Amino acid sequence: LELTFDEYITVSDVVTEVTTSPILSMPPSVVGLNKKVTVKIVDSLLDSNTTYRISFGKAIKDLHEGNPFTKYTYTFSTGAYFDSMQLSGIVIDAAKGTVDTGSVVVELYPASAKDSDVIKKKPKYIAKTNERGVFTFKGLPDKAFRLYALKETNNNLIYDGTGEKIAFRDSLVRPHAQSDTLFTPLELRVFTEKIDTTQPAKKSDSLKSKSAAAAISPRDSIAASKEAAKNKAKVKDTVLACSVNVDTTNPEKRTFDFAHKKLRISFNKKAILSSGKIALVETEGNVPVAFVAEADTLKRCEFMVRADFKENTAYTLRLSKGFAKDTAGNEMMPARYRFRTLQEDDYGKIRVHLPALGADTAYLFRVDAEKDSVTQISIKDSVVTLSRLLPAKYSFRIIVDENRDGYWTTGDLFAHRQPERVMSHFETVNLKAGWEQDIDFSPNSPIVKDEKAKNKAELKK
Repeated sequence: LELTFDEYITVSDVVTEVTTSPILSMPPSVVGLNKKVTVKIVDSLLDSNTTYRISFGKAIKDLHEGNPFTKYTYTFSTGAYFDSMQLSGIVIDAAKGTVDTGSVVVELYPASAKDSDVIKKKPKYIAKTNERGVFTFKGLPDKAFRLYALKETNNNLIYDGTGEKIAFRDSLVRPHAQSDTLFTPLELRVFTEKIDTTQPAKKSDSLKSKSAAAAISPRDSIAASKEAAKNKAKVKDTVLACSVNVDTTNPEKRTFDFAHKKLRISFNKKAILSSGKIALVETEGNVPVAFVAEADTLKRCEFMVRADFKENTAYTLRLSKGFAKDTAGNEMMPARYRFRTLQEDDYGKIRVHLPALGADTAYLFRVDAEKDSVTQISIKDSVVTLSRLLPAKYSFRIIVDENRDGYWTTGDLFAHRQPERVMSHFETVNLKAGWEQDIDFSPNSPIVKDEKAKNKAELKK
């Protein structure tokens, strides 16, 4: 194929910019010279009665100013007609229930393909999502396909398992004509599979297991073991030290959010705590406060101090000599920490009015702040009241808890299990101290509606 321009050009970044659809087992040779671009394809790689599209991206530029010749696609057919069917949709982040605006590759495999092909073979056709999570295939034949989406780490168009996200359709998909105004864009929900390290690898998943094992050499394994032993020795020889998440000498620890946080004593290594040498009192009047100190089952070097704290009250935590010992019997020196709990006016309140939900299905309501998860509860009423919330931007989700385990469950490719559906409120709520806000939860995000409308408009063009 020879493309002739009206000025001198240059060709660069062919590997990343030039793509063919369907994908060829050997990429074409693309060379620019003077005012001509020559594309060479091994003819034995071409299938009969097939429409091919070569997209040049930003590979072709004018020689003097470097302006790219963008959005140019050359189409040719090895048959008597051009395939003109299309397929489009949107990619959703399954865990969040929102449009995935990152780089996602959507892939089409022949209807006869197996599930295992996605981990060992490249697809027949690919399309990349735009900044709005929308993908569009053009020039497709009137055939059925298997549809997948990949959020990759290495751009090899193959699902490598760990570290990558995948989505799949439960049934075959068929392209539609450009004039079909009734077509509804497809939805793909990308998820990260949960790797069960306690069980043997699935038979159908053996290729992924082998590739993961091959990535760690025996030399690397020995080096890692030596490093772990060295670090363990360092911890053993370290002098026992601790920190507390409250302290008037630290501006970030002067006030204590007793509504959501636990008073914690953290050690740098395993320690034995003596509750009898710990005292918690109200600073004013030196009034003793009943408490329980217990080890955190998830964080082996931390202890939680539970008490019935009052709002806007100053407290003192006294740690006497020997309140903690390491395994060698070395005692901690005494310490004292003062702090004040927040008052009601420091918090805000949100009432969320939920939509009508199916009575036969379990639902979870999840609340997240900008950086932390706040709460997750089972939905038992049409209104959820959230009290004592710190000023922050909050997001809300409803999880369809199909297996009723109290958690969001991810998908499984080879078990043909989709991730549990998540409905996300269409906007974040900016809560300020002392505010009370009423929110009508809207599970049908206007972003998704807008994408479908835009996508249909693009198809009409």
